[in-house]
Amino acid sequence: MDTVSTEEMRHRRQAGDALRRWAEQGRPSAVVRVLERYGFGTVATGQLLVGTADGDRAGAVFEGTMDTVALPLLTSAVSTPGTAKGHVTEPDAVAAGLACSGGAQLLGHPLPGQAAAALGAALVEGNSCALASTVDGLAVLVAAGPGLTDVVGTLGGTDVDEVVLARLRELARIGATATEQGDVGKTPVVLDVWVPVTTMLIVGRGAIRAALAAQCTLLGWVVRTETELEPAVVAAKEFTAADVLVLLDHGPAFDAVLVELLRSGRGFCGALGSRHTQEVRYRRLRAAGITDEELARLHGPVGLDVGAVTPAETAVSVVGEVLAVRRGRSGGPLAGAAGRIGG
Repeated sequence: MDTVSTEEMRHRRQAGDALRRWAEQGRPSAVVRVLERYGFGTVATGQLLVGTADGDRAGAVFEGTMDTVALPLLTSAVSTPGTAKGHVTEPDAVAAGLACSGGAQLLGHPLPGQAAAALGAALVEGNSCALASTVDGLAVLVAAGPGLTDVVGTLGGTDVDEVVLARLRELARIGATATEQGDVGKTPVVLDVWVPVTTMLIVGRGAIRAALAAQCTLLGWVVRTETELEPAVVAAKEFTAADVLVLLDHGPAFDAVLVELLRSGRGFCGALGSRHTQEVRYRRLRAAGITDEELARLHGPVGLDVGAVTPAETAVSVVGEVLAVRRGRSGGPLAGAAGRIGG
């Protein structure tokens, strides 16, 4: 399971941006991943350090405390897979923000250009993605896109790939970043699945804001609240596919936040308000040049029809619609559902 900090989220996006950029430039790259660890207390799984042969790098493992081992491994791994072990003392670990001392075995291996581009794009855009390799680092597979259906690379055979992809998709459905090792037949593999942490941007004031924040806490989502237009637009510009807007403020000026997200196509875009409020808002957005196709992405009034009355019930309704939309569900009773129950 994943205990993710804002800093770790930043590391992942930086690593993704670097991988995508190097792939576009035709520069070979490599990754360093965690094979085994002991100690350190609670740390995020799926840690990733990426780099090139000439010393460019992004991301981090154990907040840089193992760089004396990880960086030489990264440089050599651009051409030759390898492993390395390291240990971090208690003072160095605590100084870096880790809970306690620890050690790890790291795997470094090349990342082919197409695989680097696919993994990098998914990490930057906030989409679920996965990286699987043989434990020796000689074969690599990346899966991304909805349901991890976009696959680049192979672990050596269709039979192995099918088993690994099934497990990657199962882990992704659980909804938390995870790292696993195991054997598929006679092939030892290591799997990393990254499920992005949702940030909910709540724009406006009122009791519903506090209720939404409480729901986000229960789900392990990050909450960002804004009441002024300029910082709200800046936050919208930083959205990924994993993020959620709930606009509480009915003021026309805040249409700018909706325009930013509807045109970008990123994330879930929802707005509260009565039917009349929504009708007036839709007319303003059309006048601002938002197309019908873009407008179809706006969920307003946001929420499922559960008869919500209190702020807490409204928050449940809103979060329920977000989950239903993400998973392609109607939001109706499970008793009437034809598909799989539970994901």
